[in-house]
Amino acid sequence: MSLYKLAPVFKERIWGGRKLESAFGYKIPEGPIGECWGISAHAHGESVLETGPYKGMRLSQVWEQHKEDVFGEYELNEFPLLVKVLDAAADLSVQVHPNDEQAMKLEGEPYGKTECWYVLHAEPGAELIIGHTAQTKEEFVGRVEAGEWSSLLQKKPVQKGDFLFVESGTIHAIGAGIMILEIQQSSDTTYRVYDFDRTDVEGNKRELHIEKAIEVSKIPHDNPTPEPEIKTLEKGILTKLVSTNEFTVWHHDVTSGYELTNADRFQLLSVIEGEGMVHVEKTGETIAVAKGDHFLVPKESGRIIAEGSMEWVTSEA
Repeated sequence: MSLYKLAPVFKERIWGGRKLESAFGYKIPEGPIGECWGISAHAHGESVLETGPYKGMRLSQVWEQHKEDVFGEYELNEFPLLVKVLDAAADLSVQVHPNDEQAMKLEGEPYGKTECWYVLHAEPGAELIIGHTAQTKEEFVGRVEAGEWSSLLQKKPVQKGDFLFVESGTIHAIGAGIMILEIQQSSDTTYRVYDFDRTDVEGNKRELHIEKAIEVSKIPHDNPTPEPEIKTLEKGILTKLVSTNEFTVWHHDVTSGYELTNADRFQLLSVIEGEGMVHVEKTGETIAVAKGDHFLVPKESGRIIAEGSMEWVTSEA
């Protein structure tokens, strides 16, 4: 067993920019590129393994054909997580996502979309939208219809290193000047509530999904705020950011000698700062890792020992 590096997939977005190139060194297509899908088995943009015994296979194929050997014992039919880097050069639409039950009912999809954000960069004064002030469905509908966005939507300033948990049913939007690492359920279902009356290059406004958004939104707003669990280790700091039914996410502040160990379940690893090497004790391999790399860590990989100064974010389902 080893670390399996995955090839990112890039998405053009009306609100995207070019920072995925300048900040991470990614070779991105021309145009406003808003999203890097770093680890994905979703049909709308699949990762291909670049290293390891399954090199050249799509992540969904590895899940289907080698689930127990690579990932562990899961009753899930589809790979559960999706890891992205988002570059918001402009405001994203105000939106909401369904939970699992609603996603199946409304879209026939297996997963809703609970997500979380680790802020990688924020321009001075940058803020995002999370939640609303309406107390009843009637009030919410009335204020949406009246376009009372400034009083309805709750804004929150953010800075680098902030972490936010965004449960399904939460009205939200990432604001201009913010770059985040997003860990989410493997879903691409989004209901737009408001898009700032923007138009595309052909002068068309993007579709809104008001009825579905109203159906799935939590009214009044209620979004849990997890308390981080910080553990100072000899060679770094390990912070559990959130643990839910959907995922558990950690931040690792790494110096030489730091150890990552996994047992009966896979982990996903994204390098968000720095570069160095990792030594996989079980196989004797030494692997170069750098900011912007995304890896699948198979189950029972044993001790993985870092060399260098880095920040990692890992997740598991």
